[in-house]
Amino acid sequence: MNTQIIFFDGVCNLCNGFVDFLVKRDQGQFTFAPLQGETAARTLPLELRQDLKTVVLWSQGQTFEKSDAALMVLQQLGGIWGLMRVFWALPAPVRNLAYDLIAANRYRIFGKRESCRLPTPAERQRFLD
Repeated sequence: MNTQIIFFDGVCNLCNGFVDFLVKRDQGQFTFAPLQGETAARTLPLELRQDLKTVVLWSQGQTFEKSDAALMVLQQLGGIWGLMRVFWALPAPVRNLAYDLIAANRYRIFGKRESCRLPTPAERQRFLD
């Protein structure tokens, strides 16, 4: 069983774009679930589910959010994406300041869907809700 789940805001176009990007590149190492879904309700504490301004990586029982989650995911993609590890040199508050600025404006800049993303039939096995 896959032990890494990426939880994302299912109605956010930026978040869905990140998921689409990963589905095409991650070699199947991640599964996906919206923060608004049943898997998130069973797995994550309420404060993480209520804060739709973060992506959450659940990996082997640990949760990572904001820039930590994004960097861990990109680093695991390998190749050129592994170069993102240079951002670990920045203190988390600095990284998260940039992350929070984008997150606070993501609906205005990238738009919002009426309902959570539905996976295609080919993607269905990768999505938990």
